[in-house]
Amino acid sequence: MNSAFCLAKLYFSCQFTETEATHPDFNKDKPIEITKSPYPNWKYREGMPDNKINLTQKHHKINPYTPDQPTINNYRLLLSGIAPRPISFLSTVNSEKQKNLSPFSYFQVINHNPPIFIIGFSSRLGRVKDTYHNLKETREYIINTISKNIIKAINTTSIDTPYSAPSTTIKPSRVEESVFNIKDKIKEGTTDTDYNHINLNKLRPIGQLNSISYSHIISTFKQPRNK
Repeated sequence: MNSAFCLAKLYFSCQFTETEATHPDFNKDKPIEITKSPYPNWKYREGMPDNKINLTQKHHKINPYTPDQPTINNYRLLLSGIAPRPISFLSTVNSEKQKNLSPFSYFQVINHNPPIFIIGFSSRLGRVKDTYHNLKETREYIINTISKNIIKAINTTSIDTPYSAPSTTIKPSRVEESVFNIKDKIKEGTTDTDYNHINLNKLRPIGQLNSISYSHIISTFKQPRNK
């Protein structure tokens, strides 16, 4: 069983390497551009621009609780449909001062005053995740943001759990390369002078899509709220 699993992983790794070699290079130096909004001339009562096409497409009913709906199908459907998702790189420590780093895409900020964040732990067989265990023990953590320049290193934390510069305020370590360490610090030169707005070209956030796919921002547009 283990041998078959290892061979399957090796085959997938080789197949991915061959496939990735056919893709264009990642343009890491291209600045984020600001474009017009998708429909700048839209007016009230016009409806959706592609409304006629949407209305001809029927909806298929899915019950996630039926026995013939495997859990893995729910996982794949939700991750491909709720995207992109922000990723937190969570640093924790247990009662024996053993440290852990792990990425989570079940993550979001849900309030600003006071700052409140939510992190979801999907159920699985066997022992609970180290991050969950550490949070239950010490209730100490640092949320590190993820940028494109550190995505490879972050992806390896499923194998290793490295830690970087120690925090000055709480026990878990912060990731030195991260632009924003929530509960601790923010890198100088990445915000405005009042430290209340992070420059998107400095943050360069990465989002989680389905399976092993990720997204990054190459353009934005502004959409004022109409009164």
